[in-house]
Amino acid sequence: MSRKRELRFNAFNMAAPGHTWAGLWAHPRDKAIDYNSLDYWIELAQTAERGLLDGIFIADVFGIYDVYGGTPDAALLSAAQTPHIDPTLVVPVMAQATKHIGFGVTANLTYEHPYQFARRFSTLDHLTGGRVGWNIVTGYLDSGAKGMGHVANRAHDARYEAAEDFLAAVYKLWESSWEDGAVHRDRAARVFTDPARVHRIHHDGPYYQVDGIHLAEPSPQRTPVLYQAGASDRGRLFAAKHSEGIFLNGQTRPILAESVRAIRQAAQSFGRDPYDIRMFPGATVIVAPTRAEALDRLADYAQYVHTAGQLALLSGWTGVDLSKVDPDDAISYVKSNAIQSTLENLTLRSAEPLKVKDLATLSAIGTRAPFIVGSPSEVADEILSWVEDTDIDGFNLNRLVSHETLAAFVDLVVPELQDRGVYKTAYAEGPLRQKLFPGRGPTLPATHPAAGFRRGATVAPAEPVAAGA
Repeated sequence: MSRKRELRFNAFNMAAPGHTWAGLWAHPRDKAIDYNSLDYWIELAQTAERGLLDGIFIADVFGIYDVYGGTPDAALLSAAQTPHIDPTLVVPVMAQATKHIGFGVTANLTYEHPYQFARRFSTLDHLTGGRVGWNIVTGYLDSGAKGMGHVANRAHDARYEAAEDFLAAVYKLWESSWEDGAVHRDRAARVFTDPARVHRIHHDGPYYQVDGIHLAEPSPQRTPVLYQAGASDRGRLFAAKHSEGIFLNGQTRPILAESVRAIRQAAQSFGRDPYDIRMFPGATVIVAPTRAEALDRLADYAQYVHTAGQLALLSGWTGVDLSKVDPDDAISYVKSNAIQSTLENLTLRSAEPLKVKDLATLSAIGTRAPFIVGSPSEVADEILSWVEDTDIDGFNLNRLVSHETLAAFVDLVVPELQDRGVYKTAYAEGPLRQKLFPGRGPTLPATHPAAGFRRGATVAPAEPVAAGA
């Protein structure tokens, strides 16, 4: 199952001083220390658009990393995704400074209500001219649940059941509350909206209830582009049903290829084209004009990684307190309520035992995803090799030293890929969905489950069917 297609890239960032690598904010050339300034985000967006990247994918986490040692101290000391600001609020300023690039925004539905949430993302879609996507997450940190007044986070699979209910509600709001053509803006007739073409929606689900009219008129895409990052068995099913873009990890080609294959097959079982989903693994890319210079840059960056801060991140992701494990011991699999696929990749799916101390290094072992270092031609070779071997569409480019590593990719790797005819030389016109899926319109296709919630729909929301049916 493989198709030739144009490579796609997102700049993977977070509204925090530290992202995937704790401690790099201390590097003298890193600008993420100013993550809470508008100039930081404007420069990021303009650099990414200069490289014709498809989007800026903004991670977010609701809570503090306090699994490691049972305290948040390591995360606070090293700025390991702490502090962090609301990522939705930096999108309009980036949109104002650019014309084409999309914005994938992570938002945790567990602590939202569909009625207010639908308006927020319709607003973002309006203000960006149809360039916004939603990375659907359900949360994995108990600290966030406690901050919201709960004893603990929902159980892993229950989070996905709640997500199904949430999506049913927002699909109704986005897709069926306002008909096409309901908004007239007719000054002469003094008619802004035709009331007969606006409808109250009713949703009485096990987790969420809505009885009302969507507060915003239809945005350019109606429903934002839908991203998701779950790669557990339950997460794959959810992603295969709903997602248009999936962020996944896997430190080896077999791990990544198996995840991609399983998701595409599951999408087909829901009646979708398996390639209606763009696959974006994370990738750490360090490039310089020569391999020697790239290796020097790696050594320079590596000395700033904060070991305890990195283990604090890993402890939060896996749900395992790594302060209780000897650094020379291998990490072991246990059932957890955190990100199940992360722990499975590091243990059950790993070709060899991975020592705890190695997981906290800036290296191929520590990255949990492709780790590519070299000259422009070497990096391009590796990128194309991963694509060929795993059937992915491109990469989410991990932030290292902001915005140096992104600018290096834009200036050195993008021209190399363009010369090879595998990367665009100009943006297509239209909203984000049209750019990601050439030949499509701005709204979700009829094969997507959201189409079953549209007014007059004759097909019920999708349920799995036999593979190949």
